[in-house]
Amino acid sequence: MAYADQQMGGSRVTSIIIVGVIHVAIGYLLISGLAISAVKQVVERVTTVDIEEPPPPEEPDEPPPPPEETAPPPPVAPPPPINIAPAPPPIQTQPTIPPPSPPALVIPPPAPVAPPAPPPPSLARGATTRNERRWAARIQENYPSRALREEIEGTVGVSVTVTPNGRATGCSVTASSGSSILDQAACRGMERYARFNPALDAQGNETTGRYSTRITYRLN
Repeated sequence: MAYADQQMGGSRVTSIIIVGVIHVAIGYLLISGLAISAVKQVVERVTTVDIEEPPPPEEPDEPPPPPEETAPPPPVAPPPPINIAPAPPPIQTQPTIPPPSPPALVIPPPAPVAPPAPPPPSLARGATTRNERRWAARIQENYPSRALREEIEGTVGVSVTVTPNGRATGCSVTASSGSSILDQAACRGMERYARFNPALDAQGNETTGRYSTRITYRLN
């Protein structure tokens, strides 16, 4: 008996717990369903609210433009009166004709100054030999006797002053032959036998000049 009572008591407790859990689940479902439906109604109310915008303000009417001022027309001057001469003016004639005016005096320009005349060409020239072959032979004929004996040969360079009358003077040796006998004989022969055409100055007058030459002494 006691064991049977204990089994019946455990089954009742279990049944009570199961029934309680079922009630709690039913209550949760009810509460959740009511909450969801309430939220949907609130959302629908919020989304379906019509917002009316206020109408835009009316623009004020533009004032009419001011009337344009028209300029008065310019005054028109009447045309000037035209005077028509009844007869042409009289022509006045001059009985006497005035004399013609004198011609203008034209002064010719001065003549250009002629350039100075060029100076006449210079006539200056140096002294030149005259009959050179003749007097050169005479100098060779006067071969110094001592030089002949000693068989001395050589060439002497000499320079002389030519006077206005064509004679040689003031002889000097410019190149020695190596023998004083030949050098002295060459200067003596030039001053004694040489003849020249005298030198001339720029105006063509005879003047003193200078002449140089070489004399060769050679034994045949």
